Amino acid sequence: MKLTADNIFTIDKPVSWTSFDVVNKIRNITRIKKVGHAGTLDPFATGVLVVLTGIFTKRQSEFMALEKVYRATVKLGEQTDTGDLTGQVVKTMEVPEINESILTTVAGRFMGEIDQVPPMYSAKKQNGKKLYELARAGKVIPREPRRVHVYDISIEAIDLPEFTMRIRCGKGTYIRTLAEDMGDSLNTCATLHALRRLAIGPYKIEDAESIVAFEERWTSCAA
Repeated sequence: MKLTADNIFTIDKPVSWTSFDVVNKIRNITRIKKVGHAGTLDPFATGVLVVLTGIFTKRQSEFMALEKVYRATVKLGEQTDTGDLTGQVVKTMEVPEINESILTTVAGRFMGEIDQVPPMYSAKKQNGKKLYELARAGKVIPREPRRVHVYDISIEAIDLPEFTMRIRCGKGTYIRTLAEDMGDSLNTCATLHALRRLAIGPYKIEDAESIVAFEERWTSCAA
């Protein structure tokens, strides 16, 4: 590890940490002033967070535009206000008989260019306000759909009422929304129960370091 102010670090974000928590921790460890990241992960999610320092922070939008790969576990028959397991259950439905063939067929409907309505619990701004700030205040407002690109969805495991899928997608894709929309297509409802980002472009989970490992390696290089 080079002890310079200009770096690209691949961090495996732990559960319950915000992306900003990781940025702050890297800043404290390295004492580098300019630190940013290339794509937010929700606190409940884990996986690849590309952390940029120094001159690389100016290329943030370039890194954010890279395609991403996720592993997502979806629970059918239950919907929450946040679209994930951290929210309050607002709807329950029976789960019909579903097999891999049915799931694969439904997944195919969401590949290619699709329109998604951003979830209320998201950092997207509307009229200068972040949607999650409005949601926490009990407000739900109309949102315009946005065009995103989903390159591939493959079903990895089925253990009803849950199933796990791998998604390769472009910038701005909401996996929570994808889970909910797939639930609708399966004639039930759904919520995201686990999410792990496996890659951002060439930056893979296999090459990612935990915060602990990163701190140990940085400290040993600085010694």
